[in-house]
Amino acid sequence: MDERLRHHILELLEGKFAHIDLETAVSGFPISEINTRLDGSPHTAWELLEHIRLAQWDILKFSRDAKHVSPDFPDGYWNKAAASPKDWKRSIAQVLADLEAMRELVSDKDIDLFAQIPHGDGQTILREALLVADHNAYHLGQFMLLRRMLEKQ
Repeated sequence: MDERLRHHILELLEGKFAHIDLETAVSGFPISEINTRLDGSPHTAWELLEHIRLAQWDILKFSRDAKHVSPDFPDGYWNKAAASPKDWKRSIAQVLADLEAMRELVSDKDIDLFAQIPHGDGQTILREALLVADHNAYHLGQFMLLRRMLEKQ
C-alpha cells in the first residue's frame, strides 16, 4: 500500500489527470501581462505565481526544518510588488525546484508518510504533500482563468 500511495501522491504533485501543471500553465504566457490586473480579478498572474511559490516554499521548509519560521499570514504569502521578466522566470524555476524537493520527500522510502513531523502539531509529510498539491491546483486554476480572460481582451 505504501508504494501505491506514494505513486498517487507523486502523480498529484506532478499535476496529472484533472490538474494542470505549472509548466503548462505558464507556457507562452505573455510576459507583458504578468502585472496586469483585470476587472473582477483580485490578483495578477505574477501575484498568483508568487503566492504559489511562497506557500509551497513555506510548506517544504516546515516539512524539513524545525527552525523554519513561516511568513506572517496572510500578507507574507502575497508579493504585491510588480515583477520583471527576470523575476517571473526565477519564480517559475523556484516553484519547480521546490516541487521536485517535495516529490523527493514523498519518494523517500525511509520517510513514514503517516508519522507526525516532530516539530509540528500533528502534521505529517502526507498531509503537507497533499496540501501542496491542493493549494497549487486551486491557484493554477485561478491562473488559467486569468490567462483566458487576458486572451479574450
